[in-house]
Amino acid sequence: MGSDLAPQAVEEPGVIARLGSQIKQARTDVGEKASDLVMNAMGFLGVPYRYGGSSAESGFDCSGLVRTVFEQSVGKVLPRRANEQAQATEKIDRSELKPGDLVFFDTMRRAFSHVGIYVGEGKFIHAPRSGGAVRVEDMRQAYWQTRFNGARRVPLSVAEPSPVANAH
Repeated sequence: MGSDLAPQAVEEPGVIARLGSQIKQARTDVGEKASDLVMNAMGFLGVPYRYGGSSAESGFDCSGLVRTVFEQSVGKVLPRRANEQAQATEKIDRSELKPGDLVFFDTMRRAFSHVGIYVGEGKFIHAPRSGGAVRVEDMRQAYWQTRFNGARRVPLSVAEPSPVANAH
């Protein structure tokens, strides 16, 4: 009696299994990108801070580090300034943070004046200030907790339509 209520998709063998494996692969790909991104960022530990800097050779400022890491790791070009990076990314709740997400702080009496890359377990990597070098710090320290401005996620999908494809 209940056989006529069976879902149509199951009639074709393996549809559910194939869909499940595609979803799992997509999650793995995004996870690997985030992992590669964090590993790439870690490769810059110790590089000196330089205002306006955007290379390991000359030094980094906070947004220069983020921009370089994303461009080298996943081919995503982000805006140059921290506040512009905040505007160009997706707002997420602090509880949703995953490695590779961006964390923003108010360190100059203005929103989104500092940015770092979340690495997991409450820690982030950033280029701190003049005289400093790229390092990992704990966001749970009082200094960072009181200045936390928000978390953002950089969309890593490559499913964005090409403007050329729509040209007639």
